[in-house]
Amino acid sequence: MSNTSSISVFSLSGFSATMNYRFTFFSLTLLCYCLILVVNVSVILTIILDENLHEPMYIFLCNLYINALWGTAGFYPKFAFDLLSDIHVVSYVGCFVQVYIIYSYAKVDYSILVSMAYDRYVAICRPLEYHSVMSVRRTALLVSLSWLVPLCIENMVLALTFTLKLCGSQIQKLYCENWSIVKLACSSTTANYIVGLISVSFYSGHLLFIVCFYLWLVKSALKSKESRRKFIQTCVPHLFCLFNVSAALLFDIMYSRYGSDSVPENVKNFMSIEFLIFPPIFNPIIYGLILTKIRGRMMYLCMVSSQRIKLRLKV
Repeated sequence: MSNTSSISVFSLSGFSATMNYRFTFFSLTLLCYCLILVVNVSVILTIILDENLHEPMYIFLCNLYINALWGTAGFYPKFAFDLLSDIHVVSYVGCFVQVYIIYSYAKVDYSILVSMAYDRYVAICRPLEYHSVMSVRRTALLVSLSWLVPLCIENMVLALTFTLKLCGSQIQKLYCENWSIVKLACSSTTANYIVGLISVSFYSGHLLFIVCFYLWLVKSALKSKESRRKFIQTCVPHLFCLFNVSAALLFDIMYSRYGSDSVPENVKNFMSIEFLIFPPIFNPIIYGLILTKIRGRMMYLCMVSSQRIKLRLKV
């Protein structure tokens, strides 16, 4: 079935509660996005420029931060523009592009976290085999799958949504979201519901895999002091990142599908954008502070940069 609806633009009704404070929200949004850019780009460049960090764990981290830039680019520029605008609309195509970027970001995040959990499992539970198991080829394969599988799944989900006949144009969120578009359909959405359920189940399976890996890791970490040190240094921040993104996405899914009109608009807005605020900011900060290699390299680069600036000022 082709999309026979005559809708060319969608209106975003979530901004009604922000109008009285839009300049405050705009300032906070700009500050938040600049912070995301600075912390993520800093860690990405640190990992790329330092050959000592060209290891599987840091490669996965680098992709995690690149993905954060990808996802937030689909939200913050449009959101900041809408805060200063009196009309909150998005084109039909633009809406689907935004959905694709934001929700492929969430899916890629989970895929990378699974790869990181597997990497830590091999490093702690099978340390003597680590370099043979986590070879360059396998690392490249895991990184490729972490991007390609989520992007293909999101393509399939959006292809189904694109075929729906829509009888409404008002999206009750601050940005475009697939389920909000499906709710506007006046044709059958059974296929969308089934595919959506499969997608949620698939990524819930990711969470289950990570939990299983960490049960093995905890068991192995108790055996020696060195294993405990590795677990605390590299796995605790990974668990925090997992909890961070899982809680944020759970809020968004619950709000999208089962949101109640009795919940204040500001609370619903915050719940819907939490996964676009906290993970992109906290993940690089946590790893940058806890992982000694990244922290040491970043401090070294800062010292070198400051010394060069002082020398130029003297000249």
